[in-house]
Amino acid sequence: MDRPLRVGIALYNAEYYHVAHDAWEEPWLSLPEGEDERFLHGLIQYTAAIFHARNRNWVGATGLARSAHEYLDGLCSPYRGVDLDPVRETLLALEADPERIERTRPPRLSYEDRALFLSDLDTEDGLLAAPLIASAGEYERTVVEQACTYARKALDAQESDPFLALCIEFVRDSEHRAVVYQRLSDRVSRRRSRERDVEGLFDPGN
Repeated sequence: MDRPLRVGIALYNAEYYHVAHDAWEEPWLSLPEGEDERFLHGLIQYTAAIFHARNRNWVGATGLARSAHEYLDGLCSPYRGVDLDPVRETLLALEADPERIERTRPPRLSYEDRALFLSDLDTEDGLLAAPLIASAGEYERTVVEQACTYARKALDAQESDPFLALCIEFVRDSEHRAVVYQRLSDRVSRRRSRERDVEGLFDPGN
């Protein structure tokens, strides 16, 4: 759970509220009922409440704020390294006045006593975060997913590969992300072209 938790927190702190929950959803779905399930369920609904409030869906925001607080209520803070006290305070405030989101920025989530940002993510974290960032922006997620697949193969083989550096740069360097994406896209296109060139060369009859 730790890696998806870190990635979701970093995405949330970068204001990717809509996709932050995607990092948490897979581990949450596999959890049995209990505190860990309530913890992730509450965080998922918390980010959804923030998202809806920022989009002026006041009814959705208040309902999710109420539900998220119920899931997180009673859990110790910090829980799995996450300070839940400001989260619960924000949920209570949103339920009472969702329009406060237009006056007050949501608090940053802290992990092990400090706010976690995309620049803090390690390589494995970055390979998980990159496709989620792509899906939230003006980028083709399938291209970034393929680039991360190439990068992960190189990482597993302990080999140097440009895909590794570019995928992590895509995550960490928001200012130049569009340029990095274009370089990633070009490399993916070239790699796929080479793969197609050798497909079937050794099949019977060739």
